[in-house]
Amino acid sequence: MPAEIRAAFLDTEGAFKMSERMDMIFIPAEAGYIKVYVFGFLRDSAWGQAYAEYNGLTVVVKGYNRKKTIIRALTKLHESLLKIKKDS
Repeated sequence: MPAEIRAAFLDTEGAFKMSERMDMIFIPAEAGYIKVYVFGFLRDSAWGQAYAEYNGLTVVVKGYNRKKTIIRALTKLHESLLKIKKDS
């Protein structure tokens, strides 16, 4: 788990917060896995975050709708990968 994601779940003593819900989604790809970490969304009106990671590139998206936030994170990751490919 990347350090920035781990830091979001730690309290002041360094223990994991029990009030947070975290889901991990692993999607197989050609060069490894696309990892999506989703946390928050405890109630219908509660916000949450989705981290999408692939080959060291991480994007973060916040939102109120869990499914839309995951899709936006994957879309943002895809756009970032296309931009990197275009630049090189």
